[in-house]
Amino acid sequence: MMQTDFRDHHSFIEAERLTRAWLRPGSGEASSLSQLMVSPDGAMAVATAVVCEELQGLPSTRLALVDLVTGAIEVVTLGPGSDSSPQWSPDGRSIAYLSDREQVHVNQLRMLDVKTLRDKAGPRLDGVLESLQWSADGRSLLLCVAGFGSDLAGAQGATAVAREPGADADWVPSVEGAPEASPWRSAWIHDVASGSVQQLTLPGVNVWQASWAGPDHIVAICSDLPEETWWYTADVRLIAVADGGVRRLFKPDDQLNCAVATPSGSTIAVIEAVCSDRNLVAGDLRLIDVASGVVTQASTLDADVTQLIWRDEHRLLFGAGQGPDFVAGIYDRRSGVACELWRDSHRQPHGAIFSELAPLGRQPEDFLCLVEAFLEAPTLLAFEAGRERAIRRFGAPGLDEQVRALGASVRDFVWTAPDGLALHGWLLLPRGNGPHPVIMQVHGGPVWYVRPQYIARSALQHMALAAGYALFLPNPRGSSGRGQAFARRVFGDMGGADTYDYLSSLDELMAQGLIDPARIGVMGNSYGGYITSWLITQDQRFAAAVPMSPVTDWVSQHLTCNVPTFCELFLRDTLSDPQGQYFTRSPIHHAGRVRTPTLHVCGALDKITPAGQALEFHRALQGLGEVESVLLTYPQEGHGVRNMPALFDFTARVMAWFGRHMPGAKAG
Repeated sequence: MMQTDFRDHHSFIEAERLTRAWLRPGSGEASSLSQLMVSPDGAMAVATAVVCEELQGLPSTRLALVDLVTGAIEVVTLGPGSDSSPQWSPDGRSIAYLSDREQVHVNQLRMLDVKTLRDKAGPRLDGVLESLQWSADGRSLLLCVAGFGSDLAGAQGATAVAREPGADADWVPSVEGAPEASPWRSAWIHDVASGSVQQLTLPGVNVWQASWAGPDHIVAICSDLPEETWWYTADVRLIAVADGGVRRLFKPDDQLNCAVATPSGSTIAVIEAVCSDRNLVAGDLRLIDVASGVVTQASTLDADVTQLIWRDEHRLLFGAGQGPDFVAGIYDRRSGVACELWRDSHRQPHGAIFSELAPLGRQPEDFLCLVEAFLEAPTLLAFEAGRERAIRRFGAPGLDEQVRALGASVRDFVWTAPDGLALHGWLLLPRGNGPHPVIMQVHGGPVWYVRPQYIARSALQHMALAAGYALFLPNPRGSSGRGQAFARRVFGDMGGADTYDYLSSLDELMAQGLIDPARIGVMGNSYGGYITSWLITQDQRFAAAVPMSPVTDWVSQHLTCNVPTFCELFLRDTLSDPQGQYFTRSPIHHAGRVRTPTLHVCGALDKITPAGQALEFHRALQGLGEVESVLLTYPQEGHGVRNMPALFDFTARVMAWFGRHMPGAKAG
């Protein structure tokens, strides 16, 4: 059994060292950028820069100005806490942004004067500010506010938004089943000149996202009830600024993201896709004519769209995934034609969830992005007139040299499932000849996908390659990037055909002599945690397993999580059917087959895959007594382990688990 305190373990120390080398806490240096936005004059960009103060919690962020000619960076906010989501005013004189410096994790509005670099607090709102956007005339800001107690999306950790501290906080109950007592998300208008703020949306309208649609309206993704599970059936609404009046524009079959309007507000673009979690939407482009209400599907190069930016009344810049490739394109609604601007597979733009582009200058086809590869540090690129221009390279020289010294390589790995479906994954190989011990890392969702990210961002991946493990990152059926029909292949069949996608990939890797059949490990988070738990009930080839934030019992998952709608949609079944998939596809009912040592990991605050899911499977394996089972419950974590030093502890325990049960080329 593992000891409680792991801080003296060499892998904990190494995970902390590698993270310190990447983040450089206390140095004032930016290790990475996101949320890029170019100034109105095109001379500079503002970004959310990771400027870590200490290895505690999540890395802190600051606003930084980037000179787009020289690449010089100036950090312009000082915290404390984190500053994020910067937005230039239309005249370029000020930047509105979010900051949690007054209360941890509770973002409020602040304004930065670009000339003097002095900032000030905006009006304090009764809730957490989630997004902001300037009106075209620069007189107002549209603010989206989540009431205290609202849930974060799974990709954000699936915990509840912090409540305000006070004498009642320790005993007042949360209330479920009474909408009037539940926290709602709402839209507000801030008048910059007067400093006033006024709620725009009326009671009974829950706003998940919103943006301006001309001067007199906003377009919003809304539901009639506030709980996270209602996001799956949300629709697009037009809301009048004058009185909050609502007109429903589009009721989708699937899920929505990124509703944005042309400058006049006459046409709205939105992404519709079958989706596992809020914010993980990659799919089809819909165009809504506001006057007629007609909704059309626009062609986007047969790729799954993830980002939309109107460049003028007619041209729409978009980012998308197409198989292993990232594609940037421009869609012209006059011709109905989309043109490819930029494509790459091994280098892809960085982003918090999906790849991010920032419009650049006056030409609709130009953009800014931070690109990276598995073995290449991020580089800030300007794409202008069809050509790339490198502005600044990020990374830590000493750490970058250690990455190169690994001698690792990356392969596109293609294989064929038993039913003939062609599939793709990424194979990271350590130095030396195979066959190698391998850790298969299963992505979440299931509708999501793995894209290249610099391994220096992940101490776990770095340490695994250094220890001689290969890393296999598959994108099976149900993954994003190959169209909605491909994504739907997992609907009603979770743990069905996709089981054999994973197993057949391992068969092919073994047949090619790349991996050691006696040293195969599997791990994953969320749906990846489910599949990890499921695979070890279906096949006994695995030497070690680490399911994180898993689902192990679909019945109790449905009844205790905050998104039961997901269970209904993806299982296509009912709780009342004892022969249905709520029962037959639950790992808990097949625990007797498990012979794989299993390290279960969960967060006590997780609302989307509650900690009880890991506990159930652990207790089942313990009770059977056939295999070693250890459960880790992190008390301050939600969906996945994200905060330091818990992240170092998690990394160390995972490395120790695989090292014990399937040693790498460098044992331990």
